[in-house]
Amino acid sequence: MTQQGSGNKDAFMGSAMQFMQAGQDMAQQFMEFIGKAGNPAAATPPPADPQALTALQKQFMDQQMSLWQAVLARQQGKDEPFKVAPESGDRRFAAAEWRESPVYDYMHQAYLLNTKYVKEMVELIPAADDKARNRMRFLARQISDAMAPSNYAATNPEFIKLAVETKGQSITDGINNLLKDFEKGRISMTDESVFEVGKNIATTEGAVVYENDLMQLIQYAPLTPKVGTRPLVVVPPCINKFYIMDLQPDNSLIRFMVEQGNTVFLVSWRNPGEEQGHLTWEDYLEHGPIAALHVAQEICKVKQVNALGFCVGGTILTSALAVLKGRGEDIVSSLTLLTTLLDFSDTGEIGLFIDENGLMARESTIGKGGLLPARDLQNTFSFLRANDLVWNYVTGNYLKGQKPQAFDLLYWNSDSTSLPGPFACWYMRNLYHDNSLRVPGKLEMCGQRIDLGTLDMPVYLLATREDHIVPWHSAYQSTRILGGKVRFVLGASGHIAGVINPASKNKRSYWVNDDVKIDAAGWLTAAEEKKGSWWPDWAAWLKPLAGEPRAPRKPGNTKYKPIEPAPGRYVKERAV
Repeated sequence: MTQQGSGNKDAFMGSAMQFMQAGQDMAQQFMEFIGKAGNPAAATPPPADPQALTALQKQFMDQQMSLWQAVLARQQGKDEPFKVAPESGDRRFAAAEWRESPVYDYMHQAYLLNTKYVKEMVELIPAADDKARNRMRFLARQISDAMAPSNYAATNPEFIKLAVETKGQSITDGINNLLKDFEKGRISMTDESVFEVGKNIATTEGAVVYENDLMQLIQYAPLTPKVGTRPLVVVPPCINKFYIMDLQPDNSLIRFMVEQGNTVFLVSWRNPGEEQGHLTWEDYLEHGPIAALHVAQEICKVKQVNALGFCVGGTILTSALAVLKGRGEDIVSSLTLLTTLLDFSDTGEIGLFIDENGLMARESTIGKGGLLPARDLQNTFSFLRANDLVWNYVTGNYLKGQKPQAFDLLYWNSDSTSLPGPFACWYMRNLYHDNSLRVPGKLEMCGQRIDLGTLDMPVYLLATREDHIVPWHSAYQSTRILGGKVRFVLGASGHIAGVINPASKNKRSYWVNDDVKIDAAGWLTAAEEKKGSWWPDWAAWLKPLAGEPRAPRKPGNTKYKPIEPAPGRYVKERAV
């Protein structure tokens, strides 16, 4: 090797040693910080097992040394005996630029080793309980994701190459994108100029037939010569806009419901402003599903209707039905719950944001009035999948100066809603924190002691296998709570993609098993996998519960006259 080559090698080795030591130092700092999160009551976090920690540190240093030697071997044209591969689905270092230079090749692999080291170290730190352990894991992931070399201009070779190729235009474009997003107060995930609610999304035909200060009720126009006597009342989540269920005609769950011969009513929640900041959980029950069920009942002139709730909309709907049951009103013939929690024992990573100190702080500020801002909610959900919904756009929008592609789902994801403070605090305190809804008689709502076991109508429960918001085994616990005969179906994919899985595209799969008396693990082991969408399975289940076919009627009646065309004006109100 030449003297110059030897000097380059020594310089690279010196840089590698510094990077390796920095990674270990950073991990040690993580350990102290994360240990406090796992043991919040302790002044000093209890130490990890010294022998296990020493073994982990030795393994880490050995792997870093192997990586260093492998990258040097590659520089000399030899085979690389050691490589660090990203986890499945991690696309941050997929571009060729990360491997063309030995510096960036080493840098990104060393980062992956550091991340692995931090993950394994977290498992060695004592934790007060399972929730504290999960909080430690979450914090470790957030910090590791934020420290990725792909997120920074100086350590991202794709940024440098693109800046050279465009003669700096990509840098200018990135700065302009950043300034525009500062004005909006959020990261742009899609080209928002392409979409307009009511024009090319949320276009299923219908009319608003009722409204109050909290919601509008849409009745959709029929698409079949005959419709079932019993209408279907849909309660979507109030944390997001309803049109996730009505994006485009080919992936609209609402349109599919209408095409099956159902007269469909849908609650379109208002995006609350300061004037709605006083609304409570009970207000949402009374003026949301309870009002909607009664209006649908009157318009269709029936004693019973069918009902469907999605996510927190399902929790609100089920609570409302228990209130009505306590009042002696048995007006729902069947209940469908999509990715809904009734038992909040395990709420996934969402529950990590809700603890006593945080709750007391929120209750003291917005608990009696005010808003939980849409921006806070959106940031919370985005950081559950930070690499996909945060850092991916930081890199693309700001470092590369790219304009996000048009995608209806991400447009909806950016159209967030606020929540009234009293509603949000009650929900977090009594359900997420105390898990009281599952306990018969523990909660009082609208003057009634709530017992979900009194709900004895047939129930269709859908959970999704990769749901990070409503873990499927938690959704399965509803089979133990509700009093009626339950069909439990497990869809593939996550909280949104698993639900919005159009029958026309016939993608993914779902699992069925009629035995819901066994535990969740046993249910899945014995379940039968079926290819395609769960939508036809649900439609077949609902059909015999829809009543005798009859000729459809126009939306509304003499009492409830159409106010405006669907999707209505409430859904078009954006959070400030």
